Amino acid sequence: MISTVITISVRRLLHNPVELLLTFVVPVVFFSVFALIFGSGIGIGRTPKVKVAIATTDHNDSSRSLAEALADSDGLRVLALENGDKTQGKKKHPVQQDINRVTDAVRKGTVAIGILIGRDKSGSLKAELLTDASDQVAPQVVSAIVSREIAIAETRFAQMNGEALLVRKPSVEHPSADNSEGSEVERATSRDSDVGDRMLPTESVSIIDVMSDGKSNPVVSLYAAGIAVMFLLFGASGGGGVLLEERENTTLDRLLSSQLTMDQLLLGKWFYLTLLGFVQVTMMFLWGQIVFGIDLLGHLDGFIMMTLVTSGAAAAFGLFLATLCKTRGQLNGLSVIMILTMSALGGSMVPRYVMSEKMREMGLWTFNAWALDGYDKVFWRELPVESLWPQLAVLMGCGVAFLLVARALAVRWEFN
Repeated sequence: MISTVITISVRRLLHNPVELLLTFVVPVVFFSVFALIFGSGIGIGRTPKVKVAIATTDHNDSSRSLAEALADSDGLRVLALENGDKTQGKKKHPVQQDINRVTDAVRKGTVAIGILIGRDKSGSLKAELLTDASDQVAPQVVSAIVSREIAIAETRFAQMNGEALLVRKPSVEHPSADNSEGSEVERATSRDSDVGDRMLPTESVSIIDVMSDGKSNPVVSLYAAGIAVMFLLFGASGGGGVLLEERENTTLDRLLSSQLTMDQLLLGKWFYLTLLGFVQVTMMFLWGQIVFGIDLLGHLDGFIMMTLVTSGAAAAFGLFLATLCKTRGQLNGLSVIMILTMSALGGSMVPRYVMSEKMREMGLWTFNAWALDGYDKVFWRELPVESLWPQLAVLMGCGVAFLLVARALAVRWEFN
């Protein structure tokens, strides 16, 4: 009898496409997504090239040489900033003289790190890294690269000036002949110690966070946005599945036999799901403000704009999935795969700064990434609402496109 139970269970599995999908396809899909993310990033000891901008605080040759050496580094992608913080490709001498422009580029997210090169009071090369605390990987990578290049530049400077790089002290068995030789060795040793001190990374490179000063727990708002967008999609797909239930129990036929049209039905569902999603995200951020100190009231205008548009796009996506499927079981399987994949690529699960450049570009095909970029501008970078127009335009375009496709797919219900 045990073998009979096993046989029945196997046959049921083979005749259930959704269960087969969730059992064998979903794990492979997620393994592939995370392998692509971490297989090209920090997971194998390599990180993507970090976007940086370089400025010099003085005009000497050593600072310019250090900047050019950093521009040739394999781990950095040096951008030349133009007016309006527009970026171009890597130039031969991508060194800025306007420090304020570099600082603004870090604040706006145009670059991950701003590097300010100069000299300290003792004449040694130094570098200040203007960082964004939301990216926890880039400062460590850039700090190591800059420290190495400063050490190389200081060593080259010492060689050009004839300073002793390695001094061998006299052995005990063969003491120096007179005090003059001893004093000369001591002076050479002192010079060598000065060169070594200038090459210490802890003294030559300092990290300055230009983003989180004076803010009330802004990083939590980024995590809240990532979770909120993902659950918006799940909620919208579940709400859209009501259409399939109404189709199965003939409620949809009775509704369409009245004066209600399919356009009115879909728009009514869309408005309801949009309002429900807006309330859902608002409750999450209100909880974040009460418990974790998120500054929601200080960014209320940007929050309302982003949440309304994101909720509308998610609602349209849920209706699109519902009209695409024939049964609730198909919708459950398809929605799990698509939503989790979009969330992984778009940054709801994994921070986008650990992804390679290609993975980031792939993430832009999901509206998760655009929504998170908008919330990042509102809560973290504190940019004016006018700067949200690219994210708002893309999300509204996605919402309109999904609604139009859902309406086209719903035609079959009108004629059946």
